[in-house]
Amino acid sequence: MSFDSSPIQSLNLVPFVSVDDMMHTVLDIGVAEMITGIAGYIEQDFARWELFDKTPRVAAHSSVGVIELMPTSDGVEYAFKYVNGHPKNTKEGLQTVTAFGVLADVDSGYPVLISEMTILTALRTAAMSAVAARPLAPAGADTMAIIGNGAQSEFQAIAFQALLGITKLRLYDVDPVATRKCAANLAGRGFEIVECRSGEEAVEGAHIITTVTADKQCATILTDNMVGAGVHINAIGGDCPGKTELHKDILLRSDIFVEFPPQTRIEGEIQQLDADHPVTELWQVLAGQKTGRSSERQVTLFDSVGFAIEDFSALRFLRDQLERTGRYETLDMIADPDEPRDLFGMIQRAAATR
Repeated sequence: MSFDSSPIQSLNLVPFVSVDDMMHTVLDIGVAEMITGIAGYIEQDFARWELFDKTPRVAAHSSVGVIELMPTSDGVEYAFKYVNGHPKNTKEGLQTVTAFGVLADVDSGYPVLISEMTILTALRTAAMSAVAARPLAPAGADTMAIIGNGAQSEFQAIAFQALLGITKLRLYDVDPVATRKCAANLAGRGFEIVECRSGEEAVEGAHIITTVTADKQCATILTDNMVGAGVHINAIGGDCPGKTELHKDILLRSDIFVEFPPQTRIEGEIQQLDADHPVTELWQVLAGQKTGRSSERQVTLFDSVGFAIEDFSALRFLRDQLERTGRYETLDMIADPDEPRDLFGMIQRAAATR
């Protein structure tokens, strides 16, 4: 199946990547290759950061979770993602995070891609973590602790292996079953894996500490005494108001890097700090305007909450793979009458085909 993204394709038919299509796309291309490819698109888009519409995501919070819309545009293409975060879902046999997204042509307003984004978000989150870590992690880092061994953990490990050369993993989760699951899924992928019994044990000897837990609360996954000089912290789990993972004292002695400050100050670890606490925008580091890691003993923190431009990048990458993989179907999504002003007549003419 070939994919034609030109304006002359059947405008009513929109490529749709289902969960099954996405899984086979990942298998066809490879997990590491997918993450590396998305990382490249993220770097391209962050380099032209100032062209994008930027707004904190639109969130509808409830007592059990959050539903969000994440829109952005570079003036040529527009994208949005629908995503939820419901930590209680795990106990009910459901995913904590689910998502779908749309990529559209700004000139016509017509969608050019609709995709599942539960899997794609896991891939782009891992890609973003590794993109940030390259200028922030200590030189020669080969060991990463992952605290929280749920749905995102394997993707993070593979991303850091592919983009930073991480070969040693120290895993910990409050649920040992999750740690065993993560270790089993990563077996045979070239890692030296240690299953740890505590967060304190997990961070021993780690150059990079990734926290990726799901509880919707202000938690203390890392205490100040757990973080030594010279490490890079990849904080992923704190991503909504009232949900954090790091003790405030860690923040006060770290150099903090963020995606979009107006969103991160609401949702990230820095919600614990004063509104004017200094942070560095990651796009400025990637563009060479600001410095990332500047010393061996520096503690760097990527306060990651996820931003719409990253989803835009992931959707662009996926769209550009469709011809290569053929892993999509078409949906009859757009009413496209022969005469644009005669929508009612199109309905009437459909009677002849019933």
